[in-house]
Amino acid sequence: MKILANDGISKSGITTLEKAGFEVLTVHVAQEQLQNYINEHKIEVLLVRSATKVRKDIIDNCPSLKIIGRGGVGMDNIDVEYARNNGIEVINTPAASSASVAELVFAHLFGSVRFLHDSNRNMPLDGDTKFKELKKNYGGGRELRGKTLGIIGFGRIGREVAKIALGCGMKVIASDNEVGEADITLDFYDGQTITLKIKTEPVSELIQHSDFITLHVPAQNGYVIDKEEISQMKKGAGIVNAARGGILNEKALLEAIEDGKISFAALDVFEEEPTPSIKVLMHDKISLTPHIGAATNEAQDRIGIELAEQIISLMAKA
Repeated sequence: MKILANDGISKSGITTLEKAGFEVLTVHVAQEQLQNYINEHKIEVLLVRSATKVRKDIIDNCPSLKIIGRGGVGMDNIDVEYARNNGIEVINTPAASSASVAELVFAHLFGSVRFLHDSNRNMPLDGDTKFKELKKNYGGGRELRGKTLGIIGFGRIGREVAKIALGCGMKVIASDNEVGEADITLDFYDGQTITLKIKTEPVSELIQHSDFITLHVPAQNGYVIDKEEISQMKKGAGIVNAARGGILNEKALLEAIEDGKISFAALDVFEEEPTPSIKVLMHDKISLTPHIGAATNEAQDRIGIELAEQIISLMAKA
């Protein structure tokens, strides 16, 4: 059986699949050539991440396909229901990258409250001639401890974010359409654990009480954070989006940063991805990464192995 990992897969995943007798192809096929490649090589399993789209045309015209796998959480680049209605299994790896995304959120938070993203731009340019000026510019940072973090979307990633926040001494409030209450368990080196219950509340309440807000919802039809929501936030709040582009109105965000309502933003995803707005990219109060939330070695290993195990299990049942 042939598997095409069009957006790549970890060595651990490849090894697991090959030991089970599968042939794994890791060549990247351009979107416009994908249908022909699948049919020519009789691909039965197509694995993608966010780059490759699996729409109705692929599903209708590639009869060899039995499984479509998404390495990651969101499956908005796959016509999931249509595929399943046509007898194709669709799988993903919702748990594998949660910790990696959560750690990136805090990398952005720690960096933003101490201006590290901007300092790292300017120290190489002016550190030898304007040291005292830069020290003054970057000397008014804030601590995270004691501040309130609002988590919009309280699934696996949101809960991992909550764990780190609690460990940092932050207050946590959360909002979710499906989760009313969740247990957050903190694990310690000697085997001790502490479990805390976090109750969710409406977004309209969360945004008024949060010092910092982080987004962890799937793709939406409209903005979760728009001009109206920003107007209700605390003055000086910070916003992190490591979820999906299009859930945060970047134009409204820029306006709010300019008038001082929002003190900073941190973006790993963008409305116009993969060609983000130049105004967003050049702003000195926005910390930036190129959609790398799940891109750690550990997460990629977990994703590859989890996909491989699901494929092996499904094919054993077939």
